[in-house]
Amino acid sequence: MDIKQCRYFIAIAEERQITAAARRLHMAQPPLSQQLKLMEDELGVALFERKGRSMELTQAGRSFYDYAVTMTKYMEEAVMEMQSFRFGIRGKLSLGINTISDRLIPQALQQFRTTHPQVTYKIQQNESAQLCQLLGEGKIELACVRMPVKTEQYEVLHLPQEALFYISSTPLKSADERGIYFQKLTDIPLLLPSTEGLGMFELILQKFREHHVNPSIAGECSDINMLLELVRLGFASSIVPHTVLQLYHEHPFHVYRIQDAQSTVDSALVWHRNRHLSKPAQHFVQLVQELLPSRSL
Repeated sequence: MDIKQCRYFIAIAEERQITAAARRLHMAQPPLSQQLKLMEDELGVALFERKGRSMELTQAGRSFYDYAVTMTKYMEEAVMEMQSFRFGIRGKLSLGINTISDRLIPQALQQFRTTHPQVTYKIQQNESAQLCQLLGEGKIELACVRMPVKTEQYEVLHLPQEALFYISSTPLKSADERGIYFQKLTDIPLLLPSTEGLGMFELILQKFREHHVNPSIAGECSDINMLLELVRLGFASSIVPHTVLQLYHEHPFHVYRIQDAQSTVDSALVWHRNRHLSKPAQHFVQLVQELLPSRSL
């Protein structure tokens, strides 16, 4: 039995269907079924029992699952460690970036590029929920996500909180020099940044709910450039985090910081707790930690 067969077994155990496991492994169903039969024949025990369309682990299967996870984890760590010895500070940094990412991460990447010129990069943009899935599948090592996400499986490096800002093509008569409050935005049509799951759209709505305010939502938009252009044209107003204003500062908006208590959003750099981090990933996390004290809203 080899590590590849262990990975096959783990996929079947977690997906509970041969078809779903084959899809996850990017292979055909018959060869996967054959591999499972070979494993059971070699071990001399049944690892699964069928219950309708689902495959449930037997008692022996549950015991073997723990060993299989441990063995594949150690093998992955050993391979990555050997690669680190082989390449030193060379290698690849695989990083997932949220649609509206904290500005610290591009700055850290720029500095990291200077200190680690031999490292190559795989930078993948997606929403927080999908980034967490990619972490779980081992397709990326690090991810910059918008909180909240379920953190039981992850190590979490919290980035500085960001203020929320109301932006519009016209000035607000009710605003003062300090900014604006959620209660003052009740009747203003808002076009909000849209993400799936627990993304920016839901986070902003939650802020309104916390202040017992029922906003007038004109719609949602997942393309930030389009959203900002529509705001510029007077289609609707919006609420965005500070990062957006920093990255798209050339847009001529009327901008008001939202002053209500806890009107901030959180980001974090996360990585899987049970997976070995490559040397480039370890060094990048260390760099981000070093940059944190100088950050502000």
